[in-house]
Amino acid sequence: MCHCSEPTQCHHQVLLPPTKACPALGDRPWPARRGDGGVAIEVIASILRLAVPMVGAGLLMYMRSLISMLFLGRLGRLPLAGGSLALGFANITGYSVLSGLAAGMDPVCGQAFGAGRTSVLTAALRRTVVLLLAASVPISLLWLAMHRVLVATGQDPDIAAAAYDFIMCSLPDLVVQSFLHPLRVYLRAQSVTLPLTYAAAAALLLHVPVNWLLVQSLRLGIRGVALGAVCTNLNFLLFLVAYVYLAGLMHGDDGGNGKANALCATPASPEDDGAVEWGCLLRLSLHSCMSVCLEWWWYEIMVLLCGVLVDPKAAVAAMGILIQTTSLLYIFPHSLSCAVSTRVGHELGAGRPERARLVARVGLCCGAALGLVACAFAVSVRGVWARMFTTDAAILRLASAALPILGAAELGNCPQTAGCGVLRGSARPGKAARINVYAFYGVGMPAALALAFWPARLDFTGMWVGMLAAQLVCAALMLHAVQRMDWTEQAVRASVLTGSVKVVADVKSGHADAAKVKAEDAMLVVTVIT
Repeated sequence: MCHCSEPTQCHHQVLLPPTKACPALGDRPWPARRGDGGVAIEVIASILRLAVPMVGAGLLMYMRSLISMLFLGRLGRLPLAGGSLALGFANITGYSVLSGLAAGMDPVCGQAFGAGRTSVLTAALRRTVVLLLAASVPISLLWLAMHRVLVATGQDPDIAAAAYDFIMCSLPDLVVQSFLHPLRVYLRAQSVTLPLTYAAAAALLLHVPVNWLLVQSLRLGIRGVALGAVCTNLNFLLFLVAYVYLAGLMHGDDGGNGKANALCATPASPEDDGAVEWGCLLRLSLHSCMSVCLEWWWYEIMVLLCGVLVDPKAAVAAMGILIQTTSLLYIFPHSLSCAVSTRVGHELGAGRPERARLVARVGLCCGAALGLVACAFAVSVRGVWARMFTTDAAILRLASAALPILGAAELGNCPQTAGCGVLRGSARPGKAARINVYAFYGVGMPAALALAFWPARLDFTGMWVGMLAAQLVCAALMLHAVQRMDWTEQAVRASVLTGSVKVVADVKSGHADAAKVKAEDAMLVVTVIT
């Protein structure tokens, strides 16, 4: 996307060169339905076709993590503590960053596929893989220094040593994840999600024998558990790569040379053109990374704060159980968010802003319905859920008291996650990042500290009331942001981002001559001349 202050002085091209790989989605008729209700049902069906397979894949990968924890538990208390600490460190410093950066290609791929420009997807895939591999270098250096960091922060030396062994054997996983995350977005942007479930199931079937071989037969201990997780992710990746190759989903350049573009003048040089393309993708990736990491890190901060409560051991253990619970529940709104992001991107790329508005509204309604189901589940199992993990009376008391609050927080978490998908699909992840800052760190953190410590002194329960406040504020801000969106403007922005020569069908006549697009986060004005 161009960032010149004057449109007449623009010497940059758009993100990627145009292509004629396939017809735009705007040229493909929707099934004939009677009334708006029929269209809404069609939108719901299209979202569910994307989301349900992703839920299946998410549940399968969740089971993989549980199996790894079971193998760690069989090794003893020290390997379990060290592996848990290493996983928390890896989530904060590595996996959350790679996942967030990969989400930056989501709006590019979704909108490009909607515009019928499949070569854009391939170029975005290549660049995102390179970006994640580059990000893995400083992450690897941090992991190499993990033992010194943990000891310096007061962790037990034995636990720190076990955690270091685990994370050293997890280093290859950074390379695997650098390919796996972008490939999943690449397939999802083309509405290909069912193979994700099949690949995850096949990888899970191999997970147990691989762990048994490494942990029991070869007696690698905690290192074997880490290597087993790497092997499972590698198998997942290989299955997806095989599917992409056999299905012919890797699209070529289709002869696009980047010269036939009426949006901007000829670029000053190929170097400038490449810098602009990389800058656009990098900006989207960084904003998406901030949005993901800010919420992810909040949970880890809550674990740390539990260590200074009245009964820290019980509080940390109860927090671990509740975070496992939220991780399970989050699979559903996260899958919905990805589906909504993809569908919004498709419609904006195809030049159908009204249809994109309908997808956003349907997605938010589905998110609210998921919130009600999650809340009912959390409240109904408050007396028995924690008993699956422990028999300690103090832990059970804390968990049962916090589960209804957790359920109430899901009433905000599910719709706000769907709203985040809307903003991501419309290439506005920076807006979602700012909302997370305001909600979690401007409201949630002060509320949690005030309620848990002083002046309220509600201890563990106060911590979760702070989480409830953060989620409700986040949901309100997300709904406000989506409600205020100018969908015609977003459709024009999509045509700029993907370099689509096709004029957006629903753009008003005043926009047909010169459309002035105001991007979020001070992304300067771009004028489209048709």
